[in-house]
Amino acid sequence: MKKPEQPASTGSGPLFERRYFVDIDQPALSAEELMDAIQCNVEHYSPDLLAEFEKVKGQSHRLRQDDEFSIKILGPWNGSVRVTEVTPACFELITLEDHPEAGRIKFSVESLDKGALRFEIHSWARSRDGLVAFAYDTLGMGKRVQQQTWELFCEKVAEASGGHARGPVQVETIEHDKDSAEARAHA
Repeated sequence: MKKPEQPASTGSGPLFERRYFVDIDQPALSAEELMDAIQCNVEHYSPDLLAEFEKVKGQSHRLRQDDEFSIKILGPWNGSVRVTEVTPACFELITLEDHPEAGRIKFSVESLDKGALRFEIHSWARSRDGLVAFAYDTLGMGKRVQQQTWELFCEKVAEASGGHARGPVQVETIEHDKDSAEARAHA
């Protein structure tokens, strides 16, 4: 039986839009080649000690729509995600029932000027419920693990590109009021 999706509209509290990105100079791979490498082995880029990805539905070494991953997250934050989109430039995941967050996350690679690339992770999510919101947002427990996970993911992608990161991974967080147009658009 297919596990139900858990979009942001089912969550609790404000919608957080987060971007983690790294610009890569002198990559040996094109944007499409780098994205293909990521899609063929998503598990490799996630730091096992913080968030261990395990594909539970779909072919190994290939990413397709409707594939599913079980994620063992440091602390009591385990959950599952489903692939909702796969293109040569990106892929997107949605959280499934019982994941600590309710929302979507998109991974993309784009070409910049002078042959540089940008790898970005862009999420729109709320906490699953009030208890998770308290532990995650108020106490900050899950937030730190999540930020470290995605920063390390970005660093591994930069390394796999054959180039070098222009600087540290950039992190941006925007908290949207539940009634904002942005919150409604990504619910």
